[in-house]
Order: sequence, then C-alpha cells, then structure tokens
Amino acid sequence: MSPVGRQMQNRKFGFYLLCTVITALGSIIATSVATAQVADRLWMNPKLSPEERADMVLQQLTLDEKLALLHGNGMAHAPQWQMPLSRLTNGGAGYVEGVKRLGIPPLVISDAGYGVRDSGANGKYSTAMPSSLGAAASWDQDSACDFGTVIGQELRAQGFNMTLGGGVDLAREPRNGRSFEYAGEDPLLAGTVVGNLMKCEQAQHVVGDIKHYVMNDQETGRFFVNSVISKRAMQESDLLAFHIAISIANPGAVMCSYNRINGDFGCENSYTLRDVLENEWGFKGFVISDWGGTHSTEKASAAGLDQEQPMADFFGPKLKEAVEAGKVPLSEIDDHARRVLYAEFLSGIVDDPPQTGVVDVEKGFEASQRVEEKSIVLLKNSPTVLPINPSKVHTIAIIGGHADVGMISGGGSAQVDPPGGNAIMPPGKGATIWQKPVWFPTSPLKALQTKLPNTKIDFDPGTDPKSAANLAKPADLAIVFAYQWLAEDMDVPSLSLPNNQDALIEQVAAANPHTIVVLETGTAVTMPWIDKVAGVVEVWYAGSSGHKALANVLVGDVNPAGKLPLSFPKSEADLPHPDAPKIPSESQVRAEDVADNGAPTANASVRSGYAVHYDEGPEVGYKWYEAQNKKPLFPFGFGLSYTTYAYSALSIDSRTKKARFTVKNTGRRPGTEIAEVYARLPKGSDEAFKRLVGWQRISLAPGQSQTVEVAIDPRVLQTFDETNNRWTLNPGEYVVSAGPASDDTPLSGPLQIQ
Repeated sequence: MSPVGRQMQNRKFGFYLLCTVITALGSIIATSVATAQVADRLWMNPKLSPEERADMVLQQLTLDEKLALLHGNGMAHAPQWQMPLSRLTNGGAGYVEGVKRLGIPPLVISDAGYGVRDSGANGKYSTAMPSSLGAAASWDQDSACDFGTVIGQELRAQGFNMTLGGGVDLAREPRNGRSFEYAGEDPLLAGTVVGNLMKCEQAQHVVGDIKHYVMNDQETGRFFVNSVISKRAMQESDLLAFHIAISIANPGAVMCSYNRINGDFGCENSYTLRDVLENEWGFKGFVISDWGGTHSTEKASAAGLDQEQPMADFFGPKLKEAVEAGKVPLSEIDDHARRVLYAEFLSGIVDDPPQTGVVDVEKGFEASQRVEEKSIVLLKNSPTVLPINPSKVHTIAIIGGHADVGMISGGGSAQVDPPGGNAIMPPGKGATIWQKPVWFPTSPLKALQTKLPNTKIDFDPGTDPKSAANLAKPADLAIVFAYQWLAEDMDVPSLSLPNNQDALIEQVAAANPHTIVVLETGTAVTMPWIDKVAGVVEVWYAGSSGHKALANVLVGDVNPAGKLPLSFPKSEADLPHPDAPKIPSESQVRAEDVADNGAPTANASVRSGYAVHYDEGPEVGYKWYEAQNKKPLFPFGFGLSYTTYAYSALSIDSRTKKARFTVKNTGRRPGTEIAEVYARLPKGSDEAFKRLVGWQRISLAPGQSQTVEVAIDPRVLQTFDETNNRWTLNPGEYVVSAGPASDDTPLSGPLQIQ
C-alpha cells in the first residue's frame, strides 16, 4: 500500500473511532438524562401505590395546574358548551387538561352507556352491547365483565381514556326514561352487575365511573326536582346499590346527579358526598359533576365535588378567586386535585395511555351476542309454542316493530350510532338525532330466515291491524314484535306499549291462538293481552347482535335463562306512585332562573318547590308488592326455561352464613338455572318483605342434580340506625328461603344471628 493510501486508511480509522466514542458518549448522556428523569419523576414508578404517586405529583403542582384538573373544557357537538380547548375533546363528552411537564395525561372523556357514543358522527365504529338492564337480566358477573371489557377496549381504540357509563340508580320509578341504562330494582343485583361491568371496563386502562349519585330515579324535572327520602331508606336501597357497585369496581370516579336530595343538589350535597361517599365508604377517587350539574363554587367544593363538567363556570376563575380570597382553603383544592391524580394512576392511563386503532368488530359482535343470549327472558310459553319446531311450523307471520330491517335501541347520551345510520330511515338520512328512536340494522326476520331456510316467513308492518291479522290467521305461528322506546331527558307517560300496539296484539292473537309477542323494551310494560297470547319473550334493547341471539332462542339452539331484574306490574295503579311524574304548572322554571350554561340555578330549584316524596322508603319493586300484598304481573327474578327444575334439601350454616340446597334439572333439555336466595328479618322488625341475599347460576344436563352453596351477603341483612348513624346486624332468627323467583321460594330455613 502506498504511503498516501496508508495515510487515508489511518484517517478513516480515526474518524470511525471518533464516531464510536461520540455514539458511546451520547448513549451514556442519554442514559444519564433518563436516569435523572426517573429520579426526578419518582411518581412514574408503577410499583408505587396510586396514593403515593398522586401525593408526589401534587407536591410539584402550581395552583393553576391544580385548578386545571378540576374543570372541563367544553364538549364536542354541543354549541352551548364550547371553550378554547374544546377541539381536543376527540369528538367526545369532555376534556380535562393534564400536566404535560410531569407526564400526567389529559382526561379525554366519552359517554359509553352500552357502547361508545357518537362514533358514527366521528367517522368511527362502536359495538352496541345490550342495554344495562338487559345485562342485569342475565344475573351473570361474567356477562357483565364481557360487557365492560368490550366498551373499555373500544374506548381506548378511539383515543378515549375515561368512560361515563356505570349507571346504578334503582328502578323506583319504572317510567324513568333512563331505566334501560340502569340495572333494575334490587341493590344487591344492581350493584353486583354494574360493579363487575365497571371493574372490567376500568381494567382496560380507562378511568371508570359509577353514576348518577344519587336518587336520580326519574327524568322529569331532573335539573331541579327534590328527591325527599329518609336517610335510613336511602341507605338501605339506593345508596346500598352504589356502595356495592363501588366496592366491587373501585372506580376512579363517581358522577353526582342533577337532582336535589333532601334539599341540596346532588353535586353540592355534603351528606351524600362528604359524609357517606368519602368518609363512610372511604372512596378515594374523584366526584365529577353531571354535565351542567354544578351550581356553586364554595358550597360545592366544601361538600365534596372535585370536578365541574363540562365547563369552568364555577371551578375555573371563580374557584381561583375564592382560594385567593381565603373563602376556599388550599387544602380543599389539594384534596380535589389529589383525587383526580389518584384516579389516573389507579386506572393505568398514565403508564398505559390509549393507542388508537381499528375496533375488533367481530369480537364485539360475538360478545354482544353472548350477553344478549343470557339476558333474554321467557315470560310465557303456553301451550309450549317455543322453541319453534320446523317439522310442525311451516309458515310464520312476523308482524310489526320494523322487524324486517332492525331492532330498536335506547336514546340520549347513551345512544350508540348504528353502522349506516338509523335502519328505518332512507340511506343517507339515518343520522342519530337526540330524542328520536334509532333502530340497528339487526333484522329478526332475516335472522329467522337464516335459521329456518325451509319455513315460509312473511312480514307485515303492523300499521294496519286488520292486514296483520289476515297475514297471521293462516300461519302456523305468528310473532308480533312490540317495542317501547326510552331515552334520557324524558319519562314515558305510561307503561303501556305506544302507538296502538296493544290493539295490534289483541287482533293478531284473536286471529291466531299461536301468537308470540317479542318485547323490545327498556323497562317494564303492562300487558292487557297476556291471557290471549301463547308466548312472551322479553329481549330488552338487544345490541349489535340481538337478532342472532333472539333467533337462537326462538329455535331452541339456546335455552333461555334470563330472569327479570325488575317487577312487571299488572297496572300502574299498583305502583308506589301510580301517576306518572309531572311538574305542576306552578313549579315551572322561570327564565330568569336559568344560568348561562342552560341549567336551572339554585333559585330555580328552591323556587319551583317541585319534589318527589319517596314515602315507600326501602320498599322498592318486589319489596313493595310483598309489603302491600299485591301480586305483580311478573315478579322480580322470574323467568322460564325450555326445561324444568326442582329444589330440595335446604340447610343453613349460621356460622358461615351459607345456604346449601339441591337443584335438579327435571326436564329433557340442558339448561341454566338462576337459583335465588332471600331472607326475612327476625320477628319484631318493622319490615314486611324479604330481601335478596344471594344467587347462583348453575348449568345442568337433563336429570342432573347439583348441590348449590350460596353465601348470604351480610350487607343486605343489616338495617341502618339513623339516630346513631350506623349499620346494625340485629340478633335473632332470620328466615332464609330459596327458589326460582322472588314470589316462588319453596325452601326455607332459619339463620341464627347471635
């Protein structure tokens, strides 16, 4: 090699050596910087508890950063709720600033009652699960978990990290327009189902939410109605449902309600927020207001509200002014901010922020179908018209309910956009509209045609009862699809089926005694035609795969096992409040009492004087009917099967508080039974009703027996001592009973409490 070549080679070697040294130094420097960042950000260590991490971050925050965690920044698609950062809502319900310099992400919030809201409007897709009330009819914790898991995963895929699902208000008023968003009339069932739903939803790393806390049991006058109820009654009913749900889910947030409770708004009620939720239950997450549900600054802050939504009318500049003026102590601000930070660390959104992606459509379909198949309730089947026998049923008349194109869904902020828009509207005109019924493109007619390819199935829209009866008369089987639509911000005027559907069913049943009614409802309905039809199937709001689930049940591929999560009355005259909620004319809100955010002011509520007195106390649903010696049309816990079951050999272990008994499948088909256990308080108590204390789902082959062991939940045996503000488990002999429904408990035995 020439001297010049050797010189060039040495220069190259020197250059490569220099690059290697620089690279190594860069790596060392980067590692040192990262180490310093970790050292500076000890709260980013996932091995620490959420409490420890929240406290560490809190110490680093300025006052303005703390306050930014305590209010929203507007809402997408809501002209009345716009702020400079509203564009960051991701098309969702709200946006709360994070603290970027400390690695604390913003909250990007979406409504998600039975699926992610506004996906269609945002150019995306969401699965519609069955309604929450439907999920409660499964009495199945696994189904509830599947429900929450799908929603949590789809929230993350769409870029959201907080949900606004988790409704657990009891069905005191079955005409409530949001009944479908809740889980029925019993605190143990409702709390258990919703608690497991939200536990699994939050496990997907989104901030969970339980709502609407509390006594938000009707929509009429919801912004200012005063729910009047004794503390004992509230503790043993509605509050108990929330306590059970929160204890299971451990949610990051609880949403306070619009209504007043014994005089004070839900979002500034020191008894429900500070005394009960935070002090008695030890809730560590944050209280978020319902949208427009904040009415004050100092009072709300002191009562325990942590975050105003969706604006900053009271917890923005006004809150800062109150702090600087000494009207709100800094310790309150720290408590509010700490709770928001705790929820972020608890839920995992700091360590595992959402990654946008494509929703797994098929997985959602399958999960929705599984939940719905467990939720369908067979209410009547005489003379055994179901399941459909193709060897005997050659012609079927399907009538009404737009069953040729789809199935109805629940409305309001829970509404999920169906793919392609509203199925009953022309293409291109099916946009989801507030308080307009929406059908999903889930045609029961087409699903049955697929299941029964050799059966002639015809359809009549049911708009002309005479035409429908003519179609039904020669058919081997007639199926009438009847619906009842519910939505937020309204209550139904009655529990009767709307749009003359009762008369339609009457005429079809008169023409064909083999008539089945399929109910698509969000709450109970009355059935003046019940003795004239052969079968009744309740499918609730059935979700994205409801047509397939229903077809499987109708043809017997799935044996129905659902049971009612609320009582169906014979008549509204049998309800604790026979008349539908109605605001007296003298209680209407005046224009001057409406705030800029559209919500009535505190003056409006007080001035209106509109109140609902829940004098029935803890006697909600089946407890009311039993205490009043009234027989409902269909009781809580009722549901038929294509097989039969027998109960025997009850024994009670007073030491372990467990009930043991045997359930046998006495029919010819495999099936799943929901065995229910109830208890009565000792003689001398002031109660004339039993309480649900536990249940178990058991799957049995024909002829198979199984010993069932059900733990008796002590929380629902206790009574609340209002004088001493404490719970009491009274000593004495409790009567424990077991059976297939609340009014059918053939087994009973004593439980001794010392």
